[in-house]
Amino acid sequence: MPLMPDAADFLKRCAGLSMMRLQAGETALTCGSKTGRLLVLRSGSVEVVKDGTQIAKVSTPGAVFGELAVLLDQAHTADVRALEQSDFYVANAATLLAHDSAVPLYVAAILAQRLHGANQALVELKHQLRAGEPSSVISDTVEKVEQLLSPSGNLEMPYSRISG
Repeated sequence: MPLMPDAADFLKRCAGLSMMRLQAGETALTCGSKTGRLLVLRSGSVEVVKDGTQIAKVSTPGAVFGELAVLLDQAHTADVRALEQSDFYVANAATLLAHDSAVPLYVAAILAQRLHGANQALVELKHQLRAGEPSSVISDTVEKVEQLLSPSGNLEMPYSRISG
């Protein structure tokens, strides 16, 4: 039996939570706000925007938003906006994290995969710098690190394939 639920199991666990539906262009989370909520994408597609720059598009059911703000007790660091009609499960983060042991494991796995991918990309970047790679190659790797550390983490991989 796996230590933590996969995305489909996680979504089943969220089924009893409140729902929020956004239309294209509406904002789910605003940078600088402190909501105390976790949002779980049920359907649709969103963009994550930081400092006016889109850093990710996320459409994988089970994607979690707001986890860093909750875990670090700080304001949200990016805007999350619907690109199309999108449905979210909405939870009071403290309650959900405290009452279902699978939730912190799921969130920890997402964060661990982001960190692992970012570490690999940073090693790649150091190799490129030592090898004198062109700035375009280095720029691509820096962009990859940004994507890995963004809420979508490696172009949605942590949301679509949680395995450890």
